[in-house]
Amino acid sequence: MTIPVILASKSPARRNVLFDAGICPTIRVSHVDEDAVVQAAAAQEHCTVDELGIDKRVMMLAEAKAHVVYNMYRSTADTAASARGVAVTGYPLEGATASADAVATQAAADQAEHAASLAAAGANGAAGQEGTDKQPYSADATAAAMTRDFSGVTVPTRSCDLGQFQAQHAGLAASKSGPLILGCDSMFLLDGKAYGKPHNAATAKQRIMAMSGKTGELWTGHCLIDFATGKVARGASKALVHFGEFSEHDVDAYIATGEPLEVAGSFTLDGFGGAFIESIEGAPSGIIGVSLPLVRHLTTELGIEWTDLWNVGTDDRTRMEQGAIKAEPSHEKSAVEFVHQPGDGWVDCNCGRRHWGTNGAAGVLLARTDEQGNVTDVVLQHRSLWSAEGGTWGIPGGAIADGETPIEGALREAMEEADIHADDIEVLGTYKEDHGNWGYTTVFAFEKPNHHVAPHANDDESTEVNWVPIDDVPNRRLLTALKADWSNFEHRLQELAHQVR
Repeated sequence: MTIPVILASKSPARRNVLFDAGICPTIRVSHVDEDAVVQAAAAQEHCTVDELGIDKRVMMLAEAKAHVVYNMYRSTADTAASARGVAVTGYPLEGATASADAVATQAAADQAEHAASLAAAGANGAAGQEGTDKQPYSADATAAAMTRDFSGVTVPTRSCDLGQFQAQHAGLAASKSGPLILGCDSMFLLDGKAYGKPHNAATAKQRIMAMSGKTGELWTGHCLIDFATGKVARGASKALVHFGEFSEHDVDAYIATGEPLEVAGSFTLDGFGGAFIESIEGAPSGIIGVSLPLVRHLTTELGIEWTDLWNVGTDDRTRMEQGAIKAEPSHEKSAVEFVHQPGDGWVDCNCGRRHWGTNGAAGVLLARTDEQGNVTDVVLQHRSLWSAEGGTWGIPGGAIADGETPIEGALREAMEEADIHADDIEVLGTYKEDHGNWGYTTVFAFEKPNHHVAPHANDDESTEVNWVPIDDVPNRRLLTALKADWSNFEHRLQELAHQVR
């Protein structure tokens, strides 16, 4: 079984290095304050930041990023493992089929009744009756019943204890190896001075001009944490970079591309900057941001085979080359490049629609109660216009990643999209809309006592994320599925709230 990799970085270059090496990672940004980490380390060692070795700096920053993401996943797994209540599964296609059969049966009865009336009244009488007869059931009615909107359909359901449901879905907590969480950091050393990202054109120009005709060192630090065991492996590598000579015009043109502003050392090997690098000594991948040889050695140190991380197939590579993975057609209106992650992809669903998530999808319906135990507000996400059913209100959620349970996937998505931390909430039930080859799991959750969740739009998939008064929810333009289910969801939330009280 493939062991998932979690990349604690939003760097497209790092992600692409891993992908080209056969590993499609899940992206989880750490948001570590790098300056604070380095300053704290310097204070602990009673020295200045510049006196800290560059190898120490890149390793400690990589480790800090990996540990932040590890703790996020730990909270997610713990909250999911402590979920209680009832797991309800609805089968709308069965209900739709039953409704269609009922309509067809009624239509057949109507036709039989009509034929009998024709025989009794004769052809002339039949002509006079034609305008008042019911129309026979058509294939169009079946097609209408088999859509994503199941409003009006009586949905059969089955229930089980949520603990039992969780036991049937092996996830993060049940893993014996992995996922592996990878933290990375890079710095460039030139003339004895360490450089990170320049962030602005003036700083970049000063640095790049100083590189002409010289040799610098690109240091890469990595920290790998096995989530299942908590074991940590870390290390740093360096590569010598020999630059050719270049003019001020070259530098100005390079900076104008925007490429060097947010990369360590103000240059790239795999972009516009590659033409100005005469040669390198060391791992080329390390210069791009992930030293593949170092990460392979760290993987082995954790007792895991490197090849067990491979999850990119031939079809994935073809789609990558064609741009279908980097920017899925349905996301072409997105304000940012869409980055494919494990579990992303379209499913041609049995309901006749296409749905997102090769492992299904899930989201968190988070509620807040008053002192009497009544639900007063729920968290809703105002969906970006480029997304499916853009402009509607739904709940934070998305595709379930490889190796996650539906609850774990929902909690991760809630964190990524709305900054809802798993350790601030408790899960008290679920509802899965099961289409056979695809399903969506709604996770019912509440703020923990004495915890206060302050959600906000945390990525470009939302224009806003707010606490919405529960009485105001029906007044919003809701996502089709949420609109169809809302009355049942509201009733269940109120029941759960009073059970807890």
